[in-house]
Amino acid sequence: MPESAKGMPGIPDLTHPTELVKFGTDVLKASLLLVFVIVALGVAIALVNFSLRRQQVEQANFIDEWAIRYSQILAGLPHLTLVLILLIGGFFLCSTLSNRYHHWEQAKVAQVAASVAGDRLEQIAPQIRYVVQVPYSYTTQVNGKIVTVNETREESRYLTLAGSQIQVKIDQTPDVQNRRATYRVDYTADYKVVNQLPENINQFFWEAPPPNGYSLLSGYKIEQAGRRLQQTSPGNYSFPFRLGQGEETTFRVSYKAQGGSRWIYSADGQLLQNFRLVAIANFPGADFASGIVPTEIAGEGQSTRFTWVFDDNVSVRNPFGVFTNTNPVRNTGVLPRLLLLAPALFLWWILLLYLSIPMNIKNIAVAGGVFFACLLALTYTSRVMSPQFAWTLISLVLLVLSWGLGVNVRASLAAVICTIAGAVLPVFGLLVPYSGLTLSLAGFLSAVWLAVHHWFGWYRVQPQDQR
Repeated sequence: MPESAKGMPGIPDLTHPTELVKFGTDVLKASLLLVFVIVALGVAIALVNFSLRRQQVEQANFIDEWAIRYSQILAGLPHLTLVLILLIGGFFLCSTLSNRYHHWEQAKVAQVAASVAGDRLEQIAPQIRYVVQVPYSYTTQVNGKIVTVNETREESRYLTLAGSQIQVKIDQTPDVQNRRATYRVDYTADYKVVNQLPENINQFFWEAPPPNGYSLLSGYKIEQAGRRLQQTSPGNYSFPFRLGQGEETTFRVSYKAQGGSRWIYSADGQLLQNFRLVAIANFPGADFASGIVPTEIAGEGQSTRFTWVFDDNVSVRNPFGVFTNTNPVRNTGVLPRLLLLAPALFLWWILLLYLSIPMNIKNIAVAGGVFFACLLALTYTSRVMSPQFAWTLISLVLLVLSWGLGVNVRASLAAVICTIAGAVLPVFGLLVPYSGLTLSLAGFLSAVWLAVHHWFGWYRVQPQDQR
C-alpha cells in the first residue's frame, strides 16, 4: 500500500488494537481522576465543617450554603459526565471514520492513477542514413619530426523524409493482472524518400526500429515499393537500399502491438514535411498528449479521430499522440476535515439546546446518538453520492427527530431552530466551498436565536411544560 494511503498520521484510529487499548487506559485514568475530585471536594467540606463545630452559627451557614452547592454539583454531574462521554467517544469515532475515509480517498486516487500509469508505446520516426567520406588531418611525430597526416574517414549523415502518411488505430483493453488499461495498436505508415544529394551518393540505409515499451509485437513488416525487406540478423532493423540522384521510393511500416497506456509518435529531432498522422482512438475518454494540439479532432460514436497535418518543414520537439483521460478526483479531504471538527459542532448544538429547552439525561443520550449516527450515515453515503446531497437528506431526518425534544409545539420549534443553527448549517458549511460564509451565518443565527429567546421571551418554555 502506498504511504499516502495509510491514513493521517497522529490521528487516533480505534480500528488499530494498540490505540484501542491506549484509549481504554486513558478513559479509566480519567474516570478515576473524576471520582477522586468529587471525593476530595466532599472531604474538604467535611473538614471545614469539623473545624467550625464550636461556632454553631457560622457552621450552620456554611453547611447550608455548601450543601446546596454540592447538591447542585452532584445534580449536574450526570449531565456533565454524559456530555463528556459523548464528546470523547464521538471524537474517537469521528477520528476513526476520518482515517478510514482518508484511506478510501487516497486508495481511490491511487487506483485512478494506476489505471493510466505504466510504460508508453513510443513510435520513433524512421531515419534514412548514408555514409560519406570526410577528409580530416592530424599531426604526429615521425623520427623526431612533427608531420601532418591527411586522411579520410566515414561519417554517418541523415536524409530528411520527403513525406509521411501515418494511420494508427488504438483499442483499449483492461489488464486484469495489473488493473490498468493497455493499448492495442494497429499501425500503418507510408514514407516517401527522395534523393536530392549529389550524384555520387546512392547508397542508403533505411532504419525503422519497432516501438518502445511494447509487451507484445506481431506482424512487424517493412516494405519498399511493395517488396518486403528481410532482416539480416535478429534485432537489426537497418535495411540497405540504392536510390539514384533525383529518384524517389516509398516505404511502408506496419505492425500490431500491445502495451502501455499511452501511444505517442516522436520525430526524434527531425524536420517534418508533408506529414499527416491520423490516430483513431476506439474508446471513450481519449485525449491528445504532450500539448501538441491536433489540426482536427472529430468524434465518431465511441471513437475519436485526432489528425495532425504539417505541410511545410516543421520541427516538433515534444512527442505527440493519445492517452486515456480520466475524470479528476475532486474535493478530497472535505469529509475528513468535517469529521475531525464534528465533536465541536456537537458541543455547539448541545449548548444551544441546554440554553433553549429543558434537557434530561435521556434526551442528551438520544440526541448524541442521533447526531453521530447521522455523521456515520454521511460518511458512507457520500461514497455513492455527493456529500451535499447526502447531508440534505440526512438533515431532514435529523430535523424530524429533533422535533421530539420538545414537550409542546413551542419547545419543539425551539429544538428545530437550535438544530438548524447548531447542527445542520455548520455541517453543511464544512461541505461547501464557502465554508466561512456558511459558518458565519450559522453563528449569527445562533446568537440571534439566543438573544430573542432570552431577552424577548419568544418560544420560552413555561415551568409547567418542563419535564
